[in-house]
Amino acid sequence: MVKRYLLLENGSIYSGQGFGSLKKAKGELVFNTGMAGYQETITDPSYHGQIIVFTYPLIGNYGINRDDFESLNPTASAIVVHELARRPSNWRMDMSLGQWAENVGMPIISGIDTRALTKEIREFGVMKACIIDQVNDSSLKELQASRFSDQQVKEVASRTAYQGPSNGPTIAVIDFGLKNSILFSLAKRHCNVIVFPPDTSAKIVLNANPDGVLLSNGPGNPDSVAYALPLIKRLQEAKPLFGICLGHQLFALANGASTYKMKFGHRGFNHAVRSIDSKRLDFTAQNHGYAVDEKSLANTDLLVTYREVNDQTIEGLKSTKYPAFSVQFHPDAAPGPHDTDYLYDDFIQLINENKGRQNAKKS
Repeated sequence: MVKRYLLLENGSIYSGQGFGSLKKAKGELVFNTGMAGYQETITDPSYHGQIIVFTYPLIGNYGINRDDFESLNPTASAIVVHELARRPSNWRMDMSLGQWAENVGMPIISGIDTRALTKEIREFGVMKACIIDQVNDSSLKELQASRFSDQQVKEVASRTAYQGPSNGPTIAVIDFGLKNSILFSLAKRHCNVIVFPPDTSAKIVLNANPDGVLLSNGPGNPDSVAYALPLIKRLQEAKPLFGICLGHQLFALANGASTYKMKFGHRGFNHAVRSIDSKRLDFTAQNHGYAVDEKSLANTDLLVTYREVNDQTIEGLKSTKYPAFSVQFHPDAAPGPHDTDYLYDDFIQLINENKGRQNAKKS
């Protein structure tokens, strides 16, 4: 085992053992409260450039399998755990988490007091951090002076369009850092899916004649994806639209609202969300560090549809002008509770209702 150090922007130092890749890692330090689902978490493109702290004390006990990847090439910077399982066991397992991390070049630091580290993040907020072999006088200054990319979406999103053909409604998915589980949820409903890069023109998307548009999840600050706002404005005028996570935030920006960075965000699979209309309470999977500013909704056509139970932040919006809605959480779960899987059915229903109105106008 190799001794390594986790250095935080505020000067805190944690020591542990290195596994997987032993390269230097740097990123925004965030914590995830999920008790399972580490494979889906690590491969979620929304964690691009981040160092993930798992609050659950034992990670890797069921290994890595071929079915639970959210992307083929993980882009998280590193993983921080209290204990890495050395003898995982599961009938679906192909290899251990440590073996997989070494294969894909993912640094892991184990033996960290993740409870103390999480409390520190909650107190100081998310911050820059690095995993290194030695700490010296220049290490902290170098970390504090470092800058992260503001083009994270383009770094993880598809650069070319591609299709998953089926005989159901045609859904144009705008890829801002798309999770595989969104595609699985649409395939489950026999949707004919066409995935487009985030900087695609509205003309190209509409030329594919989609029945509806889905704005995907993704990493980073929504303000850095301002180039996609004209696309979203045009698409919502033409087709029913559904936004998820970053797609929700961009939907809000396109309609005149604004967003802000949260102190430490929501990342995990146990976040309770309440529906404004039905008073329904659902547990949801979440992964976001930004939220929609409620004050900015005053002069928009957007209504709040969901709220997070603990901090009352906005978790859902709908337009009063267009057949369009969005949610901050992940209805596809993977991992996590499937309480809100019905939202994909609501989206399909919205598409069918819109087709009915169009057919009525033609007749």
